[in-house]
Amino acid sequence: MQITLIHNPGAGDGSHPDQQELQGMIKAAGHDVFYQSARNEEWADALQRPADLVVVAGGDGTVARVARRLIGGNLPFTALPMGTANNISKSLGLLGKSTEEHIAGWQDARRIKLDVGAAHGPWGEDNFIEGIGLGLFAWMMPKADASEKMASIDDPDEAISYALKMLQRMLKEHQPEHIKATLDGRDISGNYLLFEAMNMPYVGPNLHLAPNADTGDGLFDVVAVTESHRAELLANLHEWHEGQPVPPLLPAFRGKRLRIEATANNVHIDDKIWQAGDSARPGRADIDVRVLPAALECLLPPH
Repeated sequence: MQITLIHNPGAGDGSHPDQQELQGMIKAAGHDVFYQSARNEEWADALQRPADLVVVAGGDGTVARVARRLIGGNLPFTALPMGTANNISKSLGLLGKSTEEHIAGWQDARRIKLDVGAAHGPWGEDNFIEGIGLGLFAWMMPKADASEKMASIDDPDEAISYALKMLQRMLKEHQPEHIKATLDGRDISGNYLLFEAMNMPYVGPNLHLAPNADTGDGLFDVVAVTESHRAELLANLHEWHEGQPVPPLLPAFRGKRLRIEATANNVHIDDKIWQAGDSARPGRADIDVRVLPAALECLLPPH
């Protein structure tokens, strides 16, 4: 196969194969490879080259950026998980294998269709792979970005653990926000501590919020946590911090068209934040979120 390899050389903790090693492994498996660093501003141009498969070696941010560029096309992609959270790879079942095992499996890999989301607001329209949300996690993101402690952590597991600890501290004091919303015309408005429209089971620092989410069913799982489930969410965050991947049983709705009325709250779209009080954004604005079914083709390991 002709492989286009998009690689983030700064992903993870330095334990992963480097540029030369990756290319050597791919060539040794009988493939041709064109390499492009994700840190090069012209990385998207590489996606215009003839190829049979785009391979993204990096974390969720790199995988999502490349995947968004492939929406609606015929070029399949897969990931070599090398990031901190690896939510996309974890949701697709790509963890637990070595790089060599991943590469060896491409020839006989399964092909699946993957839904993505489209969110329209005053920023225009953005596509997302993991989810869009308001509430606790959206308020935590700017604090994590500004944290010197977080920036100093190189180990991915330690970084996830610290982020979950930050969320635990915030949740003890975080107040519910009133969110007016409809899902496929059904009123789901309420006062929510956390409100996430999930395209896959994981978001953020391995928040396993939607264990029943299916990446190809044409529906979002909208996880909507009220005050009555604060203790349950806090317990889940503690268990995840302790390394126990216990799936939660949090309130959730399923649907394909979400409308959020005029909110002045923080909103995250995957790893991007639309922050309250930012002079570059309107104070309040409606948000329209919909599923783009089967918008991507992804290669997964053979059964």
